[in-house]
Order: sequence, then C-alpha cells, then structure tokens
Amino acid sequence: MGALHQGHLDLVEKSKSQMEITVVSIFVNPTQFNNPEDFKKYPITLEKDLEKLESYGVDYVFNPTVETMYPSKPGLTLNFGELETVLEGRFRPGHFNGVGTVVAKLFHIIKPQTAYFGQKDLQQVAVIKRLVRDLSFDLDLEVVPTRREEDGLAMSSRNLRLNSEERKQALVLVEALKTAQSQLESGESWQKVKAQIESKFFRMDSGNLEYFELVDPDTFELKEHFDPNQKSSICVAAYIGEVRLIDNLPIIL
Repeated sequence: MGALHQGHLDLVEKSKSQMEITVVSIFVNPTQFNNPEDFKKYPITLEKDLEKLESYGVDYVFNPTVETMYPSKPGLTLNFGELETVLEGRFRPGHFNGVGTVVAKLFHIIKPQTAYFGQKDLQQVAVIKRLVRDLSFDLDLEVVPTRREEDGLAMSSRNLRLNSEERKQALVLVEALKTAQSQLESGESWQKVKAQIESKFFRMDSGNLEYFELVDPDTFELKEHFDPNQKSSICVAAYIGEVRLIDNLPIIL
C-alpha cells in the first residue's frame, strides 16, 4: 500500500533474483480499512516510492485509482472461516474480505507466476494461502522474513505516524516477543509466560494491548500450551498512541 520501506524492498529483491519481470502494485485499498480514520491518515509517499522502485530495477508499477479497482461497489463477500474469528479477524471485522478481494483482483489483472508477501503480516499470509488454494489461482506464494530496524522494531509504513516518544514505546512489541520466546525455550508454560508478559510489558503508559497469543502459523488456531514438536508463532497487536502495530515471532527449537 505504498510508504515503502526496506521490508517491501526485500520482496522486490527476492522477485528480481527469481523472476525475469517484477511488477509492484501500490494501492491503498479502502475496503480493508475497518477504521475510516486509519484510512485517512495512512501515509502516502508515491514519489519517493517510485524513486526507490526505479533504483531497484522494478519493471512495472501498477498504481490504479480507486475507481479503476472498484468501478462499482463489490457485491461479493469473501469469508475465510475460522481466520475471521481470531486475532486480526476478531479485532478488524471485514478486514480480510477487503484484503482477499483486492488481492484476487490484483492476481487476475497482473497474472503473476509468483507473488511475494512479508512474514510480518502473518495472518494475512494465511488468508492469501487459503485464497490461492480455494480459488485455484495458478501461482506460487513466497513468504519473505520480517525486516527489522536496528533496535528490533518491525518495519511498517505505520511507523511513520509515530512521534519520537511513541517510537521508543513501540519497542515494547518486539521486547515482549523476544522475552516470551526465551521463556518458552527455557521450558516455561505458555499460560505463565503470557500472564507475565501482559502484566510486565503492556500497561497503559507503554502500549494498549489487543492480543498476545500463541498460534499455529498455518491455521491460526490459538494454543493453550506450547509443544516444541509443533510449529508455533507468537503474535501481538497493540496501540502505541493512536497507531496500531502488529508483530510476530516464530518459535523454532
């Protein structure tokens, strides 16, 4: 959706290394915003974005208008089952319908052989995987690891909306994730870890927590217990000031 950072450019580099032609879409999609104020305040930096993409040798940029993508109000609604009831699905009702609709349109218009998505939006990746599988899109998905700032904060276009104090406070997300990861790896139970993290890290003066959960990264089933023999990821969402940030960390033993 523009306001490109190095995490986006990692996707470009991955595509350039594997594909003959690389296309980048830039479109702030109104149908995936369940908060109108968030849509209004989303950062737009198109001129800088185009300069970055040109320097990386991108072949085409698809930057449609809202009228091009939605000549009429969509009558179709997509529902992604249990993914709609947990984490992002629970706190942002209708969000994944908007994501699925616009990504399906982009797939039909551009017809990629491979599409690249970032791990930071882990639940979105699960949604797109289901979209591709259930609607039989003839393409491959590549998931690229989360790119972080030097202090560990996950890169996000929304970081541009943080003031200097909020930028410092935003580190609470990655600090909580890393602490929880360390505790799980040392044998602590998930329920004890979760309670400690919620109490220690997320007070009103440091971040207004929406969720801090252990999930199966494929199904997004919430886990009550940590099993080192199964794939798991910790996911977090919190407001820092008026800015909602998300992050996640896979637990690999």
